Amino acid sequence: MKRILVTVLSLALGLSALGAARRDIGTLRPDTDQVASAGGSVLLGGRTDRTRAAVRRVLRRREVGTYIAEILAERDSSLARWPDRDEPLRVWIQDASPVGDWQPAYVDSVRAAFGDWNAVGLPVHFRFVTDSAHAEVHVTWIDHFDEPISGRTKWARDDDWWITDGDIVLAVHHHHGAVLEDDAMKAIALHEIGHLIGLDHTESSENIMAARVRVRSLSPADVATARLLYTLPPGAVR
Repeated sequence: MKRILVTVLSLALGLSALGAARRDIGTLRPDTDQVASAGGSVLLGGRTDRTRAAVRRVLRRREVGTYIAEILAERDSSLARWPDRDEPLRVWIQDASPVGDWQPAYVDSVRAAFGDWNAVGLPVHFRFVTDSAHAEVHVTWIDHFDEPISGRTKWARDDDWWITDGDIVLAVHHHHGAVLEDDAMKAIALHEIGHLIGLDHTESSENIMAARVRVRSLSPADVATARLLYTLPPGAVR
């Protein structure tokens, strides 16, 4: 099977965060050419003009109050997300680190960030596991990045833009050497989890997904964009 690896770097400094997308090509899904509604979601089996048009109609009706258009512009009019799941995504957070100034409270900050995203009510949510080998998402620590960033997210997707797994790396120190405070670590984690679920940057500094993170919590637009994304199928919109 041919596999293609694409890494996209995105700066987020204020608190500083970076979202990187590793997109692996996997198995094709059947091409069925149909659009239906189920539980508020649009189900897209093919990528014909008719089905893309149906998704665009949904976007026109629901995009107010979101930054979904900015994501589409960044992704060449394509969306990526995790499939709807009954079982939570299994998340492993490294619970100890030899990095200087690392503190156990960081683990609590990251857990709290996942909890905030769980509260959004998406059809994908998270639970923590102690065995990294059985996790679908891994969160690890680094002293600092060489770039002026404090976090990096990588995720893999298949041919239909369904996300299949992901990893987050968080820095203990800013690029300039200062230690991150607990609330800054949570904000960076919120931003990186946003990338993990398929969000990209927005220009507004009022949102956690701003390229330069200035806030400490999810905004109404962050929540609305994530909810809209998870009512749509992944893949090309145009």
